[in-house]
Amino acid sequence: MRDGPRWFPRSSGQAALVAAALLPLAWLGISALCGTLGANPVERLEHTTGQWTLRLLLATLAVTPLRRALGRPWLAPYRRTLGLLAFSYCTLHLGMYALIDLFGAWDTLVEDVLERPYISAGFTGFLLLLPLAITSTRAWLRRLGKRWVVLHRLVYAAAVAGCLHFLWLVKADLFEPLVYSGILALLLGARLWPLLKRAAASP
Repeated sequence: MRDGPRWFPRSSGQAALVAAALLPLAWLGISALCGTLGANPVERLEHTTGQWTLRLLLATLAVTPLRRALGRPWLAPYRRTLGLLAFSYCTLHLGMYALIDLFGAWDTLVEDVLERPYISAGFTGFLLLLPLAITSTRAWLRRLGKRWVVLHRLVYAAAVAGCLHFLWLVKADLFEPLVYSGILALLLGARLWPLLKRAAASP
């Protein structure tokens, strides 16, 4: 079952996953053409792409625990697909802020990154994801060897930065960012628990 169920080839599954993940982006495009993005369309674009960045990051982190719990090794390649989708949404999120909200004023962007904590956290998350996207190919995996695994653990730090970005951005209703933070805490716990068990069992 390495390549997945015979009735659903891995390539078809990944194509379906990409198509499903792009549906929110397509809906934003349709809403923009129809003028139904609301009173603040730029904010709607930024918030939606930011939320989907975080959702896809959490889905990326959920692949390994699910694969181990269900005994389905063929789920592993979906982690890379989800990670690249998360990076794509993150790039769109940052691009909309820099190019549409700030009208390409790079000096203002630098000032915001340095002085506004929630933007600092979001930009840090983008910088953490950038090398992961660049080294996501099999060629880079072969080139880096064991270092590739260590490097790609940065995805956890990127998810933490994303949750902080959302928490610090929201000023009133913290329910949604706290839900994302709680899910991240569970996923981090699922990764740490086997390590702690092995450490406790070792003499």
